[in-house]
Amino acid sequence: MTERVKKKDAGAAAGSSEVDGFLATLKHPWRDEILALRAAILEANPSLTEHIKWKAPSFCHAGDDRVTFRFAPKSDAVQLIFHRGAKVQETKGFRFDDDSGLLQWAAADRGVLTLATAEELTRNSEAIAKLVGAWVAATAG
Repeated sequence: MTERVKKKDAGAAAGSSEVDGFLATLKHPWRDEILALRAAILEANPSLTEHIKWKAPSFCHAGDDRVTFRFAPKSDAVQLIFHRGAKVQETKGFRFDDDSGLLQWAAADRGVLTLATAEELTRNSEAIAKLVGAWVAATAG
């Protein structure tokens, strides 16, 4: 069974032990930056839970996956996939305004944020955490 654990303390970025274990063994040159981004996302969005989906950490709201990391094979690039869950959703009437300009749209309701360098990841960490919150709000219920 997949473990989904809520943050224990709004002042500390606490995630799930499943994701902690996964990240402890992650062999990626930007591991520290990835950990910092995860913490920033959890800190800015206390309603999120997380688990492992598609061989990477995934952030959930009300039990539904909303944003999932993707560690690109044969590349150091890190992606965040902004989606509306595993099942296809009706897109008629769905709209999301990305004021950050960070998302590339793969479909009407699925965006991909690609970070090509560790510096880009660090520089955009706060904006990404806010973008995750906006996405969750736009896709909730």
